Amino acid sequence: MSDEEHHFESKADAGASKTYPQQAGTIRKNGYLVIKGRPCKVVEVSTSKTGKHGHAKCHFVAIDIFNGKKLEDIVPSSHNCDVPHVNRTDYQLIDISEDGFVSLLTENGNTKDDLRLPTDDSLLSQIKDGFGEGKDLVVTVMSSMGEEQICALKDIGPKN
Repeated sequence: MSDEEHHFESKADAGASKTYPQQAGTIRKNGYLVIKGRPCKVVEVSTSKTGKHGHAKCHFVAIDIFNGKKLEDIVPSSHNCDVPHVNRTDYQLIDISEDGFVSLLTENGNTKDDLRLPTDDSLLSQIKDGFGEGKDLVVTVMSSMGEEQICALKDIGPKN
């Protein structure tokens, strides 16, 4: 046994992967897929026939779930693709700061203050108008691969 102590850098990560593998041939429209390192929602899938050298190929057209860019990828249908873990969580909106950040109430009563207002203009104006009118708003936050963004809004009535 050695007498020297080992020190490990803490990365504060449980080691859970941001993606999981799935065979390309089983991914369908409205599923999720990682293309060029970005989490995307599949909008179109077409499969070509097996050619002279074997593999049928899947052609994916997908839209980045955070910035809306269209991406394409062609993968042999027997190969694995990375599929992102996508979570949706509802939070109640407490406050909007001047610098574009929102203050949200989590289910366990804590606040979450590290999220920016969405870049989508219609959603942004709905949130600002509803908050300005004093409505109780619940925002849906989509998180995947270490990124988070507000993607939807629900009005649960006026504040009491």
